[in-house]
Amino acid sequence: MEAIKNRYEFVLLFDVENGNPNGDPDSGNMPRVDPETGYGIVTDVCLKRKIRNYVELVKENEPGWRIYIKDGVPLNRSDNEACEYLGVKADKLKEEKKKDTDLDRKLRDFMCQNFYDIRTFGAVMTTFVKGALNCGQVRGPVQLGFARSVDPIMPQEVTITRVAITTEADADKKGTEMGRKYVVPYGLYRSEGYISANLAKKTTGFSKADLELLWEAILNMFEHDHSAARGKMAVRKLIIFKHDTELGNAPAHQLFDAVKVSRKEGVELPRKFADYEIEIGEIPEGVHCVCRG
Repeated sequence: MEAIKNRYEFVLLFDVENGNPNGDPDSGNMPRVDPETGYGIVTDVCLKRKIRNYVELVKENEPGWRIYIKDGVPLNRSDNEACEYLGVKADKLKEEKKKDTDLDRKLRDFMCQNFYDIRTFGAVMTTFVKGALNCGQVRGPVQLGFARSVDPIMPQEVTITRVAITTEADADKKGTEMGRKYVVPYGLYRSEGYISANLAKKTTGFSKADLELLWEAILNMFEHDHSAARGKMAVRKLIIFKHDTELGNAPAHQLFDAVKVSRKEGVELPRKFADYEIEIGEIPEGVHCVCRG
């Protein structure tokens, strides 16, 4: 498939209601918060995990659409596939690369062609199996930043009880057990992303079909990921900026600044998406804006 020929930037707006969008293991799994400002944070790793999960769900390991970073599959198992395909020994790669000076590219190309998330986000494919197993390092054309809430959030600690007792000894002493969960009553989050046609062309071959699947995955990444802990999460708006050229027609920050998200007049404590309004300012020549969601 032919690589994309246009640069893109995008703004993603999603919200959470009575849930924990991204727990912080350094703070007892409380929702991530910038301690200086009180704004909520969702990491890029968290968002990319949900995109990967959606792609895996809809493609079901179809050739060319597999996922490299996935639960229960060691990375070197996938790395070994590239070596087996090319007929080289994984534990003697250094010697093999001396014989074939183009082996690094061949290994990298195999991984990009077979794994969607490598083609999209890139990967560091160096593990150790009886020596260095190195399929290269790839900088992906799609990059996501941390999501940050539009307004400061106020995480709440909720005490819960359960009637199921853990041990026989405890059952003789008590009828319930106590627990805690953390929720954000409401938060609207904003993330910004970049898609480089130049990296797609030179490195991974990220194609138009890959791009359409990415938009689909972003719009639906919470629809098959619901849980009591995450509450009600939904993608509200995906604003896409498409440049007329490979290298772009305007600085990314200028496009991001054109998207204004603010509380509606008279709203002091937002508790739903309808409490906000979205304005898109003037777009530079050579860039086209599309809204989805």
